[in-house]
Amino acid sequence: MRFINIGFGNMVAAERIVTIVSPDSAPVKRLIQDAKDSGRVIDVSCGRRTRSVIITDSEHVILSAVQSETIANRVDNTDMDEEETEE
Repeated sequence: MRFINIGFGNMVAAERIVTIVSPDSAPVKRLIQDAKDSGRVIDVSCGRRTRSVIITDSEHVILSAVQSETIANRVDNTDMDEEETEE
């Protein structure tokens, strides 16, 4: 199981990530509010501005202060590391 740093020493299992999106659009804001209402939000932004929203396969919504592109690059680098170790 590979873990991805999503900011401030917090990690998430790379295999559990379904999508990484920006929090700016109205549908994502509604998704965050619905998840807050049902207790499925994990806020790891440490009081800073939310810059990315990670949705997991368990339908948890993780709010992070790290840019979406940065997290996506970390996931891609993890995938490349897995391919190198398989060879």
